[in-house]
Amino acid sequence: MIKKKYIAALAFILIAGCKKAPVNVGPPNQYSSSSYPTNITQLQTVLVSCYSDLRDVGLFGFDFLPRMLGQSTHVLNGNPFSFTSEMAANNLTVGDGGAQETWNALYVGVKNCNVTIYSAGVLLKTDPSVDQATVNLIIGQAYCLRGWYYMQLECLYGEAYMQAGGVNGDKLGVPLYTEVPQNLAATQVARSPVKDVWALIISDEKQAATLLKGQVWPSTDEARATEWAAKGLLGKAYVYTQDWADAKATLIDVITNSGKSLMPYSTYHNAFNGANKFNSESLLELYIDPNPQGGYGIYSGNISNSATIDGLLWPPVTFGGYNGATPYDGTNNSVQFLGYGGNFYIHDQNILRFGYTLGNYGLVANPKYNAAVGPTYYNQQQVIDPVYQHAALQARTNNTTDPRLYVNALQPRIDSVQFDGIHWALIAKNPIPENPVETPQSSVYGWSLRKYSPIDYNISANTTVTSDKWDYYLLRLADVYLLYAEACIGSGDNINGLEYLNRVKRRAYSLPITTPSAIDYKSLTDATPAANPVSPDPVLGHNPLYYERWAELFNEGTWWFDVCRWKLGDSEAAYYKSAIGIPSPLTFTDSKSYVWPIPLTEINSNSKITQADQNPGY
Repeated sequence: MIKKKYIAALAFILIAGCKKAPVNVGPPNQYSSSSYPTNITQLQTVLVSCYSDLRDVGLFGFDFLPRMLGQSTHVLNGNPFSFTSEMAANNLTVGDGGAQETWNALYVGVKNCNVTIYSAGVLLKTDPSVDQATVNLIIGQAYCLRGWYYMQLECLYGEAYMQAGGVNGDKLGVPLYTEVPQNLAATQVARSPVKDVWALIISDEKQAATLLKGQVWPSTDEARATEWAAKGLLGKAYVYTQDWADAKATLIDVITNSGKSLMPYSTYHNAFNGANKFNSESLLELYIDPNPQGGYGIYSGNISNSATIDGLLWPPVTFGGYNGATPYDGTNNSVQFLGYGGNFYIHDQNILRFGYTLGNYGLVANPKYNAAVGPTYYNQQQVIDPVYQHAALQARTNNTTDPRLYVNALQPRIDSVQFDGIHWALIAKNPIPENPVETPQSSVYGWSLRKYSPIDYNISANTTVTSDKWDYYLLRLADVYLLYAEACIGSGDNINGLEYLNRVKRRAYSLPITTPSAIDYKSLTDATPAANPVSPDPVLGHNPLYYERWAELFNEGTWWFDVCRWKLGDSEAAYYKSAIGIPSPLTFTDSKSYVWPIPLTEINSNSKITQADQNPGY
């Protein structure tokens, strides 16, 4: 079982970390290549490190979504600390801790995949009678994940995206390691051309799809990569490099033959908080075990677990809670964060971009207030203005706001959470420094994040669940639909492109996905919810492709790549306007900000990369 079975064995074989990911990756560090692995089970323990690295602190374990991509794309707003200020300003330095952390984590993932492929060769050589088909499945998974790791590396650190006809192909990509270095000299690798990096990504996913062809994993192993995960990533690589013909052929194969389908909205709404794992839409999913085995997420020392703790950084805030036996008083002076307090909340401009135009609420005296009980979170002295409450609920019922807003966000005094896993209480307005007290005249919305957030427990409380409860999607079918739409549009097939955009939209509005509807986009420049009159977005407001990728995949780690591919940095900065702790207005430097720097530690330790090889602007 890739989820748990091999975790303990993995602790024995993991290769020691080092200042530069590819250094010291030779098997002699921990075990002899002539004696390990000697069987399939041992080879599986090598493979599991390819998956477990996805939970690294620099990836989905803690920092990548909340502190890096959540800041650079302004999904979040909040406390500026550490490297988050540079990310929010999209003005990184060569010593940026986040960029270095993710670089290291991704190259450890590459190293683990290379070790798995190498170890498979060792096993086949030392035991020719071993089951070749099973070994091929292991190698296929390693190729699939190596392709994913390299795609992240190239999209973050490559000098430019390759475009149709190989444009930008000769610019500097990332260093490529395809084998296990056997000595120090082999770790010194120059940056490869962008075209070579994409060629390797495409080759890896093709090999993975071939080796995994026809394999259907049992429920105990459903987190493993499949032929369709590899083909979906292959299609994404084609789209990212504007190879429209190959993208269309590959992605329609996934859509037609994978057996996957878009979840109904009722399932989709609850598919990001711990329910509905490995659903009909999931193509590649990072399994998270909510039980950290007595540890503390990724900060568990020698305790082996499959935990992550992103939810600590962006938890909801609620009126519910107790000081000892005394309930909170139901005001913004007494609230509970279901994780670390005072960090991040959803940026207000996102609420508007989803089409919510009702502004902020007012408070009125609670006609049901019981003075004998006194003020509590369940007996509040003031409540939301019922006229506003009715309008807010009608916006949901009538779909005048994009329903995906309520997949992604929790509305103060409208939505509720289970703050202790049992009792329900209303969401409070996030009491950030700019809005310390709840006042009707406040211009701050202060909604809480819902997607990938604890909504039925306190992740920082002294309970058995001190981990995220939800899995993370590395690829799902809605992404494939939107990539296919983009490939159709890129190749001039606007009819099919528009249809697949509408299929994703129809699902969000609880409509049959293949039946034309009144909410369909009529053209590729039709108005989207982002065109609303309160805060009209001049770019996403009339570009359904851009809007649908933003709205559908919100906070899933893809929008930054779209911003960079489509060169939307200036318009995004203008739309979001400000971020806490960052000089206003937000700006974006086209000559620098689309690419993260090659970390200074890499330049200092790799003789084949000098400052002259650094990305522009750094």
